[in-house]
Amino acid sequence: MNITNWIDDFKEPLFIAGPCSAESEEQMLRIASELPPQVKIFRAGIWKPRTKPNSFEGVGAIGLNWLKKVKDDYGFKITTEIANANHAKLALEYDVDILWIGARTTVNPFQVQEIAEALKGTDKIVLVKNPVNPDLDLWIGALERLNGQGITKLGAIHRGFSTYKKDRYRNQPQWQIALDFKNKYPEIPLLCDPSHIAGDRNLVEEVAQKSFNFGFDGLMVETHHTPDEAWSDAAQQVTPEKLKSIIKNLKIRSLDQENVDYHLTLERLRNQIDDKDRAVLELLSERMKVAKEIGELKKEHNITVYQPKRWNNLRECMIELALEQGLSEQFVHDFMTAIHQESIKIQNTIMAENTSI
Repeated sequence: MNITNWIDDFKEPLFIAGPCSAESEEQMLRIASELPPQVKIFRAGIWKPRTKPNSFEGVGAIGLNWLKKVKDDYGFKITTEIANANHAKLALEYDVDILWIGARTTVNPFQVQEIAEALKGTDKIVLVKNPVNPDLDLWIGALERLNGQGITKLGAIHRGFSTYKKDRYRNQPQWQIALDFKNKYPEIPLLCDPSHIAGDRNLVEEVAQKSFNFGFDGLMVETHHTPDEAWSDAAQQVTPEKLKSIIKNLKIRSLDQENVDYHLTLERLRNQIDDKDRAVLELLSERMKVAKEIGELKKEHNITVYQPKRWNNLRECMIELALEQGLSEQFVHDFMTAIHQESIKIQNTIMAENTSI
């Protein structure tokens, strides 16, 4: 992709903050007046794609006037979400500095293409949130559609992924997907939206710090002067005062270190990791050979591949052992599930050999 470096025009790291939704001009101006000086871009949702009808779906185009007032009175760059081509045209008309495409829109290539064509050739910055489902290609595809229309000031926002099973976070971070994006396109700035990942204002700081541990370029944080009274996403918004505290406490990690001792120690430890990884792979290879023998035995005796009682017992034992070894239960569960699925695949292949279907 043809990408223009725009983030260097801002002080690093980049902080974007403001309410989830624009509610009134007074609300917008009050929040803007209380934001910490590190915030350079003011955000507010004018149009709000919602899951169910009869929910608050934003104030609409009138909110663009309020955004412009924030820009004129306080000198912020301003940004809002656009969900269709008409939104894009209105945002350009009101000279909104930065536009972002939300997770619900990113999943729809036709919608993204229409927005891209409406923005064709713009020199505005356009940010794309990851799709609601964990699909790296869909995320990249949205950026490619924009780039194909001559839009070169692009950025990505990681806001986590929806899952049926809810636990600590509203949206699962699945950091590896964001890091895969960063590795593939290091020239595209990657921001984190800790508000939507957390879903709980008490977890926003924790998520924000994790993103900086991974070398993210900035944050978009939902901020409201009275968050409990917010018209949307009340639980995940922080006050301007809390945002000041979060920014003050953040530890910004360096991408590299010139210290010679650091590099020597790091290289030694990485060599140890490489040795351990090779040993793990060798053990996995040996394990799969045993799985193959089991598959042949099951085929000979006409026994089903999947044995749920055996699998449940194995999983419980491994999780118990994991806790004893200081490993996380989720990690071991995912690891053992992957191994089990590969074993099942091997045994199914054996069952299919020389069998007419």
